[in-house]
Amino acid sequence: MAVTMRDVARQAGVSVATVSRVFNESGPVGEETRQRIMRTAGALRYVPNGTARSLTTNTTETVGVLLPNLYGEFYSEVIRGVEGAVRARRYHTLLSSVHDGPEELVAALRTLVGRVDGLVVMSPDIAADVIEANLPEGLPVVLLGAAVPGHAAVTIDNEAGAAAMVAHLAGLGHRRIAHVAGGPGNADAQARLAGYRRAVAEAGLDADPALVVDGDFTESSGHAAARALLDLSDRPTAVFAANDSMAIGALRAVREAGLDVPTDVALAGFDDIPVAEYVTPALTSVHVPIHELGARAVEAVLDAMLDGLDGAAATSTTLPTRLVVRESCGAGG
Repeated sequence: MAVTMRDVARQAGVSVATVSRVFNESGPVGEETRQRIMRTAGALRYVPNGTARSLTTNTTETVGVLLPNLYGEFYSEVIRGVEGAVRARRYHTLLSSVHDGPEELVAALRTLVGRVDGLVVMSPDIAADVIEANLPEGLPVVLLGAAVPGHAAVTIDNEAGAAAMVAHLAGLGHRRIAHVAGGPGNADAQARLAGYRRAVAEAGLDADPALVVDGDFTESSGHAAARALLDLSDRPTAVFAANDSMAIGALRAVREAGLDVPTDVALAGFDDIPVAEYVTPALTSVHVPIHELGARAVEAVLDAMLDGLDGAAATSTTLPTRLVVRESCGAGG
């Protein structure tokens, strides 16, 4: 039979309310009494009931994190940042993912209600009306990678990063620079595409629409996009992919075509995931502070929770990017 709080109280010679105050940190208890209760609980192997504590304190001490995917190094790094920030504040994480669009997103949001004290959401389908219709008023929500009016967000300066990469490739003498985009439904992808187009115009480069091919951030889509680009009668001399996974897929397509990176085709990606420097040739990329992205979002939502604020009152942050030049573009060393 499981040991209860009442058993601890009886053995320690105190009231159940006093034991509750110790484990819920809900009121003053003398140090000698607190130590006696903790020793007794240890001897009895008492484990506090988290559900009961939640009912008493009206909190779960848990942050919900909803991501579009859990696969790949990008999301692994986001989760690592999340977990580090949550543990540092002595909270817990409830992690979930959404793959199949708005209906699954709504179902996931509703499932998290009552189980978390705050929520970090990364989803291309998130919108203000979705948040307001499916989450209780006052629940702190911080968005990751997408800006929605009236809600705090932690985002990346995607457009500036993409523009800097195109300017770098143009500076190496490339005139036909292709872009493997991340797809029309993704805010990060659209910002990176906007940066590509802006830099192409500013440098007076060839703006051939055939040089932009959609992918979906996976290696296989980067492979397929690169094959289509290499089949053009006037193929590009440089390919800039909207993330490193697609760039790695493109690298394989270039090799399968009997071409060399970077001699025949320069290649660059975005995100600077850990594996980018270990492929051959090492991948030039736009560095995103992925670990910090997850940590900053959690810190923002925890601050809002502790201050009794909703997501709208939390502070939005845009993190900068920087170029990391390696061998794949022909300028690394």
